[in-house]
Amino acid sequence: MKTENTSLYERLGGEDMIAALIPAFYVRVLADPELGPFFKHTELEKLHAMQREFFVMATGGPISYSGRPLAHAHHGRGITKHHFALFTSHLVDTLLDMGVTQEETDEVIDRINATTNEITGTSY
Repeated sequence: MKTENTSLYERLGGEDMIAALIPAFYVRVLADPELGPFFKHTELEKLHAMQREFFVMATGGPISYSGRPLAHAHHGRGITKHHFALFTSHLVDTLLDMGVTQEETDEVIDRINATTNEITGTSY
């Protein structure tokens, strides 16, 4: 039974959902002509592992993110707020296609949007 104290991670479906979300989401991101080039020299296995940790942590799951601080990892890459908006729009589409409710999708996006300044370099 889902209660008010149930984490977003649990409401989404836990590890199984995150494990399915990341590759489905990155199919869209990598196919995007504006976003794909950012990942041209990225090891996808490592990217998926880091994103899994990040999404588990961001949704209140039991794993801590062990990657570099977001601002450092994205610094100098030329990621704009436009790129970030494209990224999150693909996330919305992926979540909804996977059967996540609009309310829970909005909650995920709110949590991801909290990192906008770190990702786009506007926190410097």
